[in-house]
Amino acid sequence: MHDRPHSLLRLEVENVRTEVLTGIYSEETKLPQPLLVSIAADLVPPPEPFEPETPLSASKNYMDLRRAATDALPKDRHFTLVEAVADHIAETIMFDPRIVRVEVKIVKLAISHNGEAIGMTLVRLRP
Repeated sequence: MHDRPHSLLRLEVENVRTEVLTGIYSEETKLPQPLLVSIAADLVPPPEPFEPETPLSASKNYMDLRRAATDALPKDRHFTLVEAVADHIAETIMFDPRIVRVEVKIVKLAISHNGEAIGMTLVRLRP
């Protein structure tokens, strides 16, 4: 075992497009809204350095992050606020006890124009 400084491993998935029932205005509540979701999840890596033969179990599958923003979101549930969507995504990812911090950024594509990125970011830390 090597002695190495304390570190975090950040896994990232950016710009995952997903459709979610969300919104507060009447024109938003009837159809799913297009959202662009980016996720950064930090976990404490194993004490040993990553080697060419290190198994996936030493890290986390990036696709788990993507699934939290797509398949894990209920398709039949209306989220009034995108903050609630971000909270659901964060909770799904934090289910893995190795995750110590997750950041979920959501851009509401329906109201973003001319290259704007209108939305919010939720940061969740493990207590």
